[in-house]
Amino acid sequence: MPAYVVDQIDVVTIADGSSFAAMDMMSPFVWKEGERYRIMVRAVPDPLRPNDPTGIIASGWSDDGLEFHLDHQPAIAPDTAPDAADAADAGGCEDPTVLVRPDGYVVYYTGVDARREQGAMVAAAGTSVEALTKRRVVLKAPPGEGNIKEATIVQTPAGDWRLFYEYAAAFENGVAASRIGVARADALGDTWIALDDPFGIRVDGWDNWHLSTGPICQMPGADPVMFYNGATLDARWRIGWVSFSPDFSRVTGRGIEPVILPPPPANRDKTDIAFAASSVIEGDMISLYYSLEDSILRRARIRYYA
Repeated sequence: MPAYVVDQIDVVTIADGSSFAAMDMMSPFVWKEGERYRIMVRAVPDPLRPNDPTGIIASGWSDDGLEFHLDHQPAIAPDTAPDAADAADAGGCEDPTVLVRPDGYVVYYTGVDARREQGAMVAAAGTSVEALTKRRVVLKAPPGEGNIKEATIVQTPAGDWRLFYEYAAAFENGVAASRIGVARADALGDTWIALDDPFGIRVDGWDNWHLSTGPICQMPGADPVMFYNGATLDARWRIGWVSFSPDFSRVTGRGIEPVILPPPPANRDKTDIAFAASSVIEGDMISLYYSLEDSILRRARIRYYA
């Protein structure tokens, strides 16, 4: 079985002077354009008050992939117009995923409703990440059936698309759990058609209750791999890996142990969580960007062994 081994972990910071520097940071989506790194990241007020949004999405850049300068205005913010009480993102904007297209950018993000009860997948697009227009709700669960969030989007060798996402599943004992779903479309903009879940929990493993999507990347000669997020019933989240056939029709491998475990939090009130958000292939290494404690950012340098 192949292995994905962490060689190094680096602290990712937000440069002084940012309008969002005092906020908690999570869901860092990082990609490269030329030699410069770009980022979209969820920023959350600390402390989070009852009327605060659950997130706004900021954009920025970095020369080294570690210190990011954020734009002063949010790239995506909740719709708070008087007639927007039922807007999909009136309560918050979370979990950005960026597709760089020939004519600009498409950003999939989680919109939280005004009651903070349900999340839906929303798409925004524009010629730059500083000038995005919200387009439509891409996926939404029926009322009372939980959230759809955390998009991961890939194109198959045949040219069609897969949208992986997290959703909330309810069980007979009344305790909800997160699962990973997948949908397909022939082209972006088409209706997404749900497929069978790509993989499930492991009852004797570290991922025995919750699952959530993470980034997909592919090293030369390897199957595409997702660095997914898994947790126990008490929501202790770790990062593992699962690989797929090139058309994403079947699982070809899955790590037994987590790739990344969070260190003990300095403050016991913080969440016990490491949560992967994006990856950048750089030479023979994978740079995996993730958050800890739902508040701070890290980058792991991961080496692939066949």
